[in-house]
Amino acid sequence: MKKFHFSLETVLDYKNQALDALRAEHGAILAQVRAQESVIEDLEHEHREADKDFTQRKLEGINILDAMNYEQYLRAVERRLEMEYYKLDKLRRQEEQKRGQVVEARKETATIEKLKEHKLEDYRKAEQKDEEQRIEEFVSTTRAMAAMGI
Repeated sequence: MKKFHFSLETVLDYKNQALDALRAEHGAILAQVRAQESVIEDLEHEHREADKDFTQRKLEGINILDAMNYEQYLRAVERRLEMEYYKLDKLRRQEEQKRGQVVEARKETATIEKLKEHKLEDYRKAEQKDEEQRIEEFVSTTRAMAAMGI
């Protein structure tokens, strides 16, 4: 009985390695997205706190120079937020693109794996048929020998 051999096994191995690499890259980009979201969250918190502090100081009475400094600071934080949101958008587009590549690679791998399953099933059926034929030949030979008195 010969062993099952799938002719596209090396291709399947390569596709699986490529899929693993794409998944790792996708995971790294997802981590960058989460980190960027955290940066934005911190900046938004910083902006809210400064705005709240500025509002409180206005109620208590604030000199014009301090008010201008607060407004400048708030605008600077808003510009940084715009920049960080731009980075986040760019990272999300990269993540989406990489996710598409992972899905495509998974489809290719699944197709080859499905082909391998079909070939293995065909192999098993052929082996079973061969085994049944050998048993049938053995039984026939045994009966013929018994009929001849051997």
